[in-house]
Formats: sequence, structure tokens, C-alpha cells
Amino acid sequence: MPITSQTLNTLEFPKVLAQLARHTSFSASRELALAIEPSTDSYEVQRRLRRTGEARRLLDELPDTSIGGARDIRAAVGLAQRGGTLDAPVFLEIGATLASTRRLRSSLLRLDAEAFVLLRELADGLPALPAIEDRIARTVGDDGGVLDSASPALGRLRAEIRVAFARLQDKLQSMISSSISDSLQEAIITVREGRYVLPVKAAARRNVRGLVHDQSASGATLYIEPLVVVELNNRWRELQIAEQREIDRILGELSGVVGAESAAITTGVDALADLDLALAMARYALLLRCVEPQIVSHTAAEGPLLAFREARHPLLDQQKVVPTTMRLGGEFRLLLITGPNTGGKTVALKTTGLLVLMAQAGMHIPASEPSQLPIFGQVFADIGDEQSIEQSLSTFSSHMTNIIRILRTLDGAYFADDEPSRLRAVAPGDWRPLDPLHADDQPALVLLDELGAGTDPVEGAALARAIVERLLDRGALGVATTHYAELKAFAYATDGVANGSVEFNVETLAPTYRLSIGLPGRSNALAIAQRLGLDPELVDRARSTMAREDAQVEDLLAGIYTERTAAADELQAAAQARHEADQLRNDLARERQAFHEARDAEYQAAQAQLDAEFGEVRAQLRRLRDDFQSVSINRQWLEEAEKRMGEVRERTPQRTAAPAAAIPAQPQQPRQLRAGDKVHVRSVGLMGEIIAVDDDEGMADVQVGGFRVRADLRELRREKDGPAAPAAERRASSDRPSLPPPPDVSMSIDMRGWRAGEVADKLDRYLNDAFLAGLPAVRIIHGKGTGALRQVVRDVLGKHKLVTSFDAGGKDGGEGVTVAKLAT
Repeated sequence: MPITSQTLNTLEFPKVLAQLARHTSFSASRELALAIEPSTDSYEVQRRLRRTGEARRLLDELPDTSIGGARDIRAAVGLAQRGGTLDAPVFLEIGATLASTRRLRSSLLRLDAEAFVLLRELADGLPALPAIEDRIARTVGDDGGVLDSASPALGRLRAEIRVAFARLQDKLQSMISSSISDSLQEAIITVREGRYVLPVKAAARRNVRGLVHDQSASGATLYIEPLVVVELNNRWRELQIAEQREIDRILGELSGVVGAESAAITTGVDALADLDLALAMARYALLLRCVEPQIVSHTAAEGPLLAFREARHPLLDQQKVVPTTMRLGGEFRLLLITGPNTGGKTVALKTTGLLVLMAQAGMHIPASEPSQLPIFGQVFADIGDEQSIEQSLSTFSSHMTNIIRILRTLDGAYFADDEPSRLRAVAPGDWRPLDPLHADDQPALVLLDELGAGTDPVEGAALARAIVERLLDRGALGVATTHYAELKAFAYATDGVANGSVEFNVETLAPTYRLSIGLPGRSNALAIAQRLGLDPELVDRARSTMAREDAQVEDLLAGIYTERTAAADELQAAAQARHEADQLRNDLARERQAFHEARDAEYQAAQAQLDAEFGEVRAQLRRLRDDFQSVSINRQWLEEAEKRMGEVRERTPQRTAAPAAAIPAQPQQPRQLRAGDKVHVRSVGLMGEIIAVDDDEGMADVQVGGFRVRADLRELRREKDGPAAPAAERRASSDRPSLPPPPDVSMSIDMRGWRAGEVADKLDRYLNDAFLAGLPAVRIIHGKGTGALRQVVRDVLGKHKLVTSFDAGGKDGGEGVTVAKLAT
């Protein structure tokens, strides 16, 4: 069952459609806009909303998108399809429309296929008929006339017409200049009945032989076609008639071409109208600052079903309207709004219903995100202004007729005549069956203004309560306004019903139009009267005559409102403080991040510099070690090495400690290193004895052979634990060189599979160790292969100062082995 026209009119939905129609570009889309009806099909509603969203994105990307000069040409195309002949100016509209559909089709099909699915579907219905466009352009000019180029025959006829016309004019001009000029009323050429004539004086009629076509009102002038130009006039008219026949033939033929494509053109106009309507909805949504509402399932949604955040009535001034936040479903299904007249109760009611209708019609709604609603199977509205006392009976009857209709529809039946203009007995047979709207089906939205008004207050309140209970039983969602205090207590004590109120400023005696959910409204009558200057004694007397419970309720409400206002102020102040704290926290976080980044950058730069300097030192130490291993050791050499190590130590920078986050903590040693410990120095690969330890700088002086080296404690590894040697032994040890024992070195090394870059360093260390071990010669196994590795090995051997000679392995490996003899 579609949403009734009574509901649409009550909620002023046609006025919204009229505003929407102003944003359309031609009559076809305007008709669609005015005929929109809210849908109750969830798929269709979501499809409409999505299409409006796509149109908004299209206008964001291509703001100048429009249908151009398109017109509703469906009637003309239908006439052509039935064999009729179209006028030349109509073809201009057809050509402009076809050009617009072709351009739009091309533009829309270039859009992203995923982001503009529905608009691209519309583009598929837009025809591209360039042949007809070109035919029309060659046939009809911009002024709506048929062009000479429309056909060769027409071009020839028009050339002959121009010649005939020139001859006719020349002959008449010669007569004006001849002897009959005195017989003419004026020396001009004019037209009567489609033929060119001369104005001749009635008295000189006999001086000009010819045909009289007309005379002046006074009878003093006769309009005569001279006999000498009759044939010229006839020839000119005959050519004109032939021209018109050729034009009719051309237009008839072109009409047939258009009629043959009538189906495609009509479909294109329909698609063009749908597209223009989508663009109109997008423009209307941008004008009202609308958002796309989310459609939720009424069975699966958690929390409120309907939630409009900062909703605005679309027919009010958007700069002045006070937003309303409305929610239904979840904790409560029915909201009873109380408060003073002109406070905004009815506006809140209409805004809720109108935004539901707009959303189900595919329009975006004037609200803020997030806003959502379910698909309502029906929307009912009984909204009307209060009438005078004399009309109270008719007002009550009108309200009750609408409410009875609503309740019967919810129960599964409605009036057969669909016009409940008066109360009457309706037999069950006169009702049409209708599936009841229960909670497990699409919910219904019921909007009731001044529920129970227009009758005795006691009876009205009781009747209003019964109606609300029936709506709860039927699972409907609804909003009702009322002035009955009894309903406030009923809403407070009944599950599924909540109180709401519109606020009123007693100081300014003006409503704020703000809806507050959770608190009932106050009448404010006594406060307003006192504020306006009524005698306080009368106010107190009125207060004393009120029921004690009513007075306590009013006082309690006044206290609640005061406390709520104070709490709102405190919440606002807390929110402001929280906002400022968040800003400070963000600023501090950014500063901290910048500090860490700068610290890390400086540390990395310093570390890189230290690594470079330590690399240079290690290279010098390596050269010292090589010298130590390759030369004969004597006291003079030891003294020189000691001197050189001192110089290196003086040039070595102190390593700074890295940030705690950059260098992981070293595992705890069984005990700290101290003087006298035998340690292995990783940087030089030699054994030595600690002479002194500097715990503050994390450094130690180590005696390695005949020289000292200052090394980082982390570069040292204790070879064995034990008590430190006595000081006398350490002094005796420092007086003599402590060299490492000769290494245990194999007489051959297998280098097969090595990369060329690894050979020099590793082969150098192997030759040094072999020399220290006292080997006279070594075998280097490098394999044959391509010979590249062999060549690298022999290049190193040729330059090494410990190698006296080298040669192939002969029988023991051939070219895959090189034997090197070492210095003794």
C-alpha cells in the first residue's frame, strides 16, 4: 500500500517537490520531479539514494555537467513515427537534444565504473545518432528555415525565384519612373494578396491597365497589378509554390528518418529526464547542506532505528531554523512531546515525517551525519492547527476520523472509498483486506499532533493514553504532541514510551525551539503570567488551587531544568578543557617527536663519524700487527712500536655513549674486568693483559706484546676468570713483551666457491698465520673453473711480502692448486 496522498499533503511533501522541480532543466524531468512518490521497497530506496550520491560526486568533479539544450521531443518524435511531417524549427530541438544525449553519453561512460555505476547505467540508455544530427544540420538552419543545401532541386528553385523576383521588381521600378508616375498615389511597390502591385489614384484608373486587388479605406487609392507584370508575378508565385512543395517533401523525408529511430530517441529522452532529475536532487541537496541517510534494518539494528541528528525543516530558512535531533526505536518507540504553544512541537513532528518521506523518495535529507532510518511501510500523520471553541467538536471529529483510519490500517483494513470525510458505520464487508503491519514487518511511523485535544480534558487524556497503548501493541514508531499532564506520568512509567519537551526561556518569554528528549515539558503558565506583571498574590492563589501533586511536579521539573542547565554548562566547560588538553598533548607529542628525531639524527651522525675514525685506527693497528708479524722482533723494534701506538692512541677520539634506546644493554659479566685480567682484544685479534681500567669512560689500557692499546671494555673478552695477579707479577709482566703463541695452521687452504672480493683479506690473514707458525710453504686450492679465482689468488701472492715464490701444484692438483713458498 503506497503512502497516502493525505499524509503527503499534511507533511507538505508536494512543496518540497516543487522546490526540487526548480532545479530541473527541461519539462520531462520537471514532470518526473513533481510526480515522485516515496517508495517502501528497501532496494529501490537505497538505489535512489545511491544515484543521488553519485550525482553529487559528479557535480563535485564536473561542476558544469548539464543536459545542455535538450528538450522534451517525445511528442514530436511520436508524430513522426505515426507518419506525420514535423515543422523545420522542431528539427532544431531534435538536433539539440540528440547532440546533448551524445555528449552526455560520452562523458558519463568515461567515469569510474565502480564509483558511478547507476549513472553509467543511465548513459547506456542515451542514444548516439550522429547521422541524424548531421542530416538535420544540413537541412535546417539556425533560424529554423530549410537550407538551400537540403536538396539540389530546392537550391535550383530558389535561384530561379531570385531571378524571377529581380525581373518583377525591375519592371515595376521602370513603370514607376515612366509616364504613369503622375497617376500613382505614391512611388512605391507594395503587396496585396501575395502579388506585387502599384498604388494608383482612383481618378487616374484608366491610365494604368491591370487587375485591381484592393483599395484604400477612403477609396482614393486602388492597388493595381499592371498587365505587363502579370506573367512575371505568375512565374514568381509558381516558383514559390514549387519551392514549398520541395520543402514539404524534404521535411517529410527527414520526419521519416526521425520516426524510424523513435524508440531509441524516446528512450534517450526518458534517460535524459532521469539523469536531469538526479542532478536536480544533487543540486537541491547541496543547497540545503544535506547528507545521505543510512538505511538500517528494523530487525537487525542495534540502538535507535530512526536517528536524525540536527535535522532541519527543508521549507524553513536554513540560516535561521533551529536544528532538531530526533531518535526513535531502541529504548523507546513512542515519544510524547509536551511544552508551550508556538514552542516548536509541530515543527519537530513535521520535520521527522518530511525527512522520512524525502529519504524514501531518494532525496538526501537536511541533517548532519550520522543520520539513519528504517524503511517504513506506511507513514501516518494527523496534524492540524487548533480551532476555536465554537469549532471544537468538528476539530475533535476530524482528529478522531484520521486516528480511526490509522488504527484500522494498522489492524489490517481501511476504508473502501479512501475518503474518510465523515464518520459513518462501516460494515466488515465494506473493508478491503490488508496485511497488518506488525513489528516483524516494515514498521509504521505515526505522527499525531495535539493528541486527545478538542474535548473534555479528562476524557481526552484517557483517550490519548488508550491510543498510545494501541500503537505500542501494533509495534509502530511514533511521535505525538500533547498538553495533558497525565500523559507525562504515563510516559515515565511505561516501557517503550519516552517524554520529550520543547524548551522555553521564561526570562525572555520566548521559545528556544530546542527539543529535549527524556524530560517532560513545563506549562510555564504561572511563570509567564508573573513575568508579564500579574499580581503576585493572584499567582500564589492560583498555585494554591492547583493539586498538590501537580504543583510538586512543576517544582520538581523546574529544579530538574535548573540542574540540567548547570550540568550542560559544566559539560561544555569540560569539553572545552578537554579540547585544550588534547591540543596541548598533541603539541607536546609533536615536540617530543621532533626532539627524538633530532637526537637520533645527531647520534647517527656522531656514530658515523666515530665509526669512520675507529675504522682508520683499526687499519693502522692492522698494519702494525702485520709489521709485528713480518719483521724480526728486537728491543729497538718494540720501542718504535710503543712510540707509534702512543701516537695512534693520542689521535683516537673518545667514543661517546649512545642513547639508551639506541644501544641495547650488554649482558652482565660474571664480574667486572680489572687490571691483571688476560683478555682477547677483538678489534686487533690479539691476546693481552689489562694494565688499567677507566670505569667512567668505559675504556681500558691493554698490554699487547710490546705495545699498549686503549680499547673499549666492550671490545674485550676475558679468557679465564680468577683472582688478579699480584701487583709485582703485573709489573714484571709489563717489563717484558707478551706475544701470542704460534697458531696451529694447516698447510693448505681450500678457496673453492669463494667470491673474488673475499680473497685478498682472508688469504692475507692465512699467509700471516702460516708465517708465524713457521710453515715453509702452503697449498692454495682454488680449482680450475674459468681461471678467474686462480688469477686473483696469484695476483695477491705476487704482491705479498711474505711470499718468495709460487707455482702451480704440478702432479698435486695441477692448475687447480697453487703452491707458495714463504720467507724464512
